[in-house]
Amino acid sequence: MPEFKKTLHVYLTHLYGPRAEEVQRRLLQHIDHFLPLLTPSARSSAPHSQSAPTWSEKDQWLICYGDSIIDADLPPLAVLDDFLQARLGDRISGVHVLPFFPWSSDDGFSVIHYREVNPELGDWPHIQTLARHYDLMADLVLNHVSRESLWFVDYLSGSSPGRDYFIEVDPETDVSQVTRPRSSPLLVPVATRRGTRHLWATFSEDQLDLNFENPDVLLEFVGILLFYLQQGTRIIRLDAVAFLWKRLGTSCIHLPETHTVVRLLRAIVDHVAPGTLLVTETNVPHEENISYFGLERLPEGAPDEAHMVYQFALPPLLLHTLTRGESETLQTWLSSLPVLPNQCTYLNFTASHDGIGVRPLEGLLPNHERDALLELMHRFGGFVSMRSNPDGSDTPYEINITWFEAMRGTRRGPDPWQVARFLCSQAIMLSLQGIPALYIHTLTSTLNDVEGVERSGRLRSINRRRWQRSELDLLLDNTANPTHYIFHALCRFLECRRQEPCFHPSAAQRVLVSPPELLAIERGPLRDGRRLLALYNVTDKPLPLPNAGDAVTQALEQHDWQAIESDSPELEDTLPPYAVRWLITLA
Repeated sequence: MPEFKKTLHVYLTHLYGPRAEEVQRRLLQHIDHFLPLLTPSARSSAPHSQSAPTWSEKDQWLICYGDSIIDADLPPLAVLDDFLQARLGDRISGVHVLPFFPWSSDDGFSVIHYREVNPELGDWPHIQTLARHYDLMADLVLNHVSRESLWFVDYLSGSSPGRDYFIEVDPETDVSQVTRPRSSPLLVPVATRRGTRHLWATFSEDQLDLNFENPDVLLEFVGILLFYLQQGTRIIRLDAVAFLWKRLGTSCIHLPETHTVVRLLRAIVDHVAPGTLLVTETNVPHEENISYFGLERLPEGAPDEAHMVYQFALPPLLLHTLTRGESETLQTWLSSLPVLPNQCTYLNFTASHDGIGVRPLEGLLPNHERDALLELMHRFGGFVSMRSNPDGSDTPYEINITWFEAMRGTRRGPDPWQVARFLCSQAIMLSLQGIPALYIHTLTSTLNDVEGVERSGRLRSINRRRWQRSELDLLLDNTANPTHYIFHALCRFLECRRQEPCFHPSAAQRVLVSPPELLAIERGPLRDGRRLLALYNVTDKPLPLPNAGDAVTQALEQHDWQAIESDSPELEDTLPPYAVRWLITLA
């Protein structure tokens, strides 16, 4: 405890200066109150240590909404749990249930009540049941809150505590330097008893930013975090955390105080519930994204920020690779990734509830290549969301499309290779260093939900369809249906991956230099000499292995390889279009 208190004091002094001791006293009261409640559920059930989180090749997660699958009048959370156990079983180890709280907009990310479950989804016992079956990831939506929250009601009436929870700004203030993820106005006029006030709203007029310069706000969220852990949550996702701290005259993104808040939360979860994983969600250029590991403080000490960061550059680079038919850019980027310490890893994904971020391509892909990709996704039925720049112009922020539709073809247009290209994209993601997460609509190869966009008026609805359980079961059981084939192919990948120790998140990764038509990734070697070679033809043309380049040829000749993801253990001389080959050798 003395070391923990010392750490807290350093962080709180950075945030609140002379008020640090008072804030620390109140924070420790929070912890003392919740610690006995956390012990039986969070602490004793997690065989993890503070210094090295335990993860393995068996860690494979699913991303979904609480009502992604519905069935008559049954609670959707119960339907989800039944579906996961019946269809996936232990092929997945964790599930990220997107905000399951009462909300007013943005499909859950405008939270009204943080400590309640949306009654349309179920209740806390349903969440606890899911958490017993799978590692549960829950969102800590700490940057902003709904206008329908009690905090905002307090603000309007000038009552405690909410009256000091929001950020008032004179509308004449120059906020042009502020980095924007949207094209909506940053300042929102609000009618209060004190007259009209303008509040900071990074994402929308219904998502009002919270003032973390007020330590009461920080303490509120520490209490909420501890409450989630008490309910069985093992993974905490810090939503939109990059925008947390504001200082006029700056970009108001990635400020030092924001990093300190992340470090503070990391210290708390490591202390009260070792084994809890902290994941930062920062859809920004790659170097900014990985700053949330806190690697710059090595070798003085262990990384002390996020255990995991989303690999945001991966989805758009995979799109570029498989629609362009060349892996050079992807090879270069993968080769540039830093070697991570045991306490850190990546969360790999191709699709999520949001769109496919474009900002992570900055510095990785020329603008003309980015624009060609955007135009192609538009041809495949997708949309592009924009964000505002300091000069008043708009630039692309994300692509809105389902991943299956994004795989419809190449720069030449649609072709017959959609399914093979789609499965190749998932196999690449699954084989990379880190923990993979499949979005429910990737698992079900869902088509663009254009009707959903028309109903909601939101572009992101294109990839947020709600499945009727009976309809989905029919598709999954019909052997003549592409959904059946793709789902079972992905299940085979998952089953294969979870049994292969070379896919451990911390196993070494090396990209072998190869022609652009091929992507070759080596994992390992492990201590026993075992290593894995993953080969991917990223084109719609057959690829003779003799043309695979010196590095791949040498690797193939040096070892006795055996295929692990196909019925045949033999490696053929030619890789078909979009072929996936996972090869294992014991020496």
